[in-house]
Amino acid sequence: MSRFTTMLSTAAAALATAGVLALAAAPAATADPVPPAATAQAPVLAKTQGWLSIYNGQAPQGANNIELRVVIDPTVGMRVTDRDGRSLYRFDKDTPKPSVSNCNGDCATTWPPLLVSRGQNLYVDGLDPQLTGFIERADGTCQITIGGWPVYYFAKDKNPGDLLGQGVGGTWFAVSPTGGKVLAK
Repeated sequence: MSRFTTMLSTAAAALATAGVLALAAAPAATADPVPPAATAQAPVLAKTQGWLSIYNGQAPQGANNIELRVVIDPTVGMRVTDRDGRSLYRFDKDTPKPSVSNCNGDCATTWPPLLVSRGQNLYVDGLDPQLTGFIERADGTCQITIGGWPVYYFAKDKNPGDLLGQGVGGTWFAVSPTGGKVLAK
């Protein structure tokens, strides 16, 4: 046998051995394969209200947009938060039809309205986008609404998930995905 033929035979044997070893080391197929990682679907424009575009889905990372999410809270059930998990509330002295905010001045310091500005979009995750929108407040700013109810933060809520404004004064309640007030279970 020539030296070239010997080298070729040795190389072929080495490749065959490597292939067998690779197959032997590969994990066996299972009946329950790991599902592929979830891929986020692109948000879909659901509606516009004046200059505000409202999308169904999660807001893109890093964008200066507003995102509303539904969470399930063991104490009150389904309620709405912002993208960071901060609780949102509604005020019984407001009205949904027509949408009017009656929390101004010192009230708005304790209960800051969730405001939206031109150039921002609203993204809703778990809410019906048709139930969301905005109103113009007495001071000219624009406030997000759910089911016609203007929504607010509570100044004493310092961390995501805090719900310290629930039931304050018998008029402030976490807001449900339809704009209703959420009551303790």
